[in-house]
Formats: sequence, structure tokens, C-alpha cells
Amino acid sequence: MNYKLIFQLSLFGLAMAIATVFWIPSNIEPIYWLIIFIICAYFIALKSSGKYFMSGFWVGITNCIWVTAFHIIFAHDYMANHPLETEMLAKMPFPDSPRLMMLLTGPVAGIVSGFVLGLFAFIGSRILQKK
Repeated sequence: MNYKLIFQLSLFGLAMAIATVFWIPSNIEPIYWLIIFIICAYFIALKSSGKYFMSGFWVGITNCIWVTAFHIIFAHDYMANHPLETEMLAKMPFPDSPRLMMLLTGPVAGIVSGFVLGLFAFIGSRILQKK
């Protein structure tokens, strides 16, 4: 696996971590992630010499670390800018500890996004190999 590429592509996750705390509302966030996943899958398929799925998976996990860390560090700002998520966090098992809930749910989202990005990268590798 190309660890340098994985780190470089995870910087999209760092940018999204900052942007989702302060600027990007949750209703359009998936559009940004889809664009990022397509770009990452393309570069993984282009620059990796194999293990496309695992490379995509690890980019997703690394993105999760960035996003979860920033959401926890800036929890007050995140919750102020995301009232629906704040309401949802209040209904979860630890309503008095939103940071703990972010810490528990972040890795789940990271694993799911890692699988999706891994599939995108694998499919992208097959498309680029045909050309």
C-alpha cells in the first residue's frame, strides 16, 4: 500500500473536518463527500500498484480520525451550527456527553465510509485497467 498517498488523500478529510464544523451544513455534506470519494478513488486506482480496496478503506479510516477529532475538539461550534445533529445526540444513550457520543459513532461512520471508498477505488481500478 502507498501510505504517502493514503495520508495525502486523507487531507480531504482534514479539510472536511474543518468545513463541516464551521461552514458546510449537514444537508449538503454528502455531496462533498461523494465528490471527494470519486477523486480519491481515481487517484488510488491511478497511483496504487494493488490493494485498491484496502487503500480506499484506510483513507476512509484516516478521514474518520480527522473528522471525529475536529468534531470533538470543536463540539460547541459543531453543535451550534448543526441543530439537527444536536437534537439527535440528545436522544442517544449519553445525552449529557455529546463528545463521548461523537467518539463512539465516529469510528462506525469511518468504517462504513472506508468500505464505500474501498469499493469506489476497486471499481475505479477496474475501469482504468480496461482503458
